[in-house]
Amino acid sequence: MQIKIEAKYLGDVVVIVPDIFQDSRGFFSETFRADQFEELGLPTGFVQDNHSQSAKGVVRGLHFQWDPPMGKLMRVTVGSAFLVAVDIRKGSPTLGRWVGVEATMKNRRAVWAPAGFARGFCSLEDGTEIQYKCTGIYSNKGESGVLWNDPAIGIQWPLADVTVSEKDRKARTLAEWLASPESDNFQYSSKS
Repeated sequence: MQIKIEAKYLGDVVVIVPDIFQDSRGFFSETFRADQFEELGLPTGFVQDNHSQSAKGVVRGLHFQWDPPMGKLMRVTVGSAFLVAVDIRKGSPTLGRWVGVEATMKNRRAVWAPAGFARGFCSLEDGTEIQYKCTGIYSNKGESGVLWNDPAIGIQWPLADVTVSEKDRKARTLAEWLASPESDNFQYSSKS
C-alpha cells in the first residue's frame, strides 16, 4: 500500500492520501509509515497523538506552538471537516496566506503543516472526529493562537453559524502576533 502526496500548498503544507483496501467486510489503510513518509520528505518523528470530537459548526484554532516547535498531521476519522493552515513565519513569501482542505473519512485526506503554521478546523457534521499526530509535546508555555476570523487573513470558512471557544475568540490578530517577541521563533528559511 502506498501513501501519496495529492497536493502541496504554501511551499510546506502537504495533503496526503493513503491507499485503501476495501471489500464486503470493511476497509484497511496504512495512515502512517515512517519509510514512506521519509521517501516523501515528510517527518517521521511524531511524539504525541491527539483525538478530538466536535459538533457541527465548531471552529477550533488557529493554534500553534513554538516551544517545542510543533508540526501537525491532521486527518478526519469520522464525519467531515474543513482543515486550515495559515503561514505565520516572519519573512515568508506566503506570510498570512492560508489553505483549506475538506477532509472526510471517505476521501482519506490528511494535511501536514509544519511548525510556523497556525492550524485549525471547522467541523462540518455532528460528531466529527479528528486525529492528529504532533512533532512536539504540548506545552502551554510555548503555545498560542491567531484569531480564527482575522480579516487580514480572510479565511473563507464553509459555515457562517459557528461555535468558537472563549480562548479562540480572544486570540491575537496576525499583526499582533507578528509584533510579539515570540514570533521571532518562526523565521522563514528557504530550507524549511
